[in-house]
Amino acid sequence: MGILGFIILGLIVGAIIKAILPGRVGGGWGTSLVLGVVGAIVGGWIGSLVFNTGLGDFFDLRTWLLALLGSAVVAGIFGAIKGRSHA
Repeated sequence: MGILGFIILGLIVGAIIKAILPGRVGGGWGTSLVLGVVGAIVGGWIGSLVFNTGLGDFFDLRTWLLALLGSAVVAGIFGAIKGRSHA
C-alpha cells in the first residue's frame, strides 16, 4: 500500500475513532483525521512487532483492524497528554 493509501485509510479510520471515542479525541475533525493517519502508521508498526504482520492491501480486514488499533492507541495517548496539560 502506498502513501496515498495510508492517507485515505487514516482519514477514514480517524473519522471512525472520532465517532467511537469522542471524549478522547479533543479538537475538531482535523485533529482526529491526523491522529487517524498517524494511528494507521502506528498500527502497521504494532502489527509487524507483535503479530509478525504489517498492513496489507487496502481492502484487507487485517489492515483495517491494525489501523483501528493503532488509532485507538494514539487517541488514548493524545487524550492523556492533552488532559494533563489542561489540569
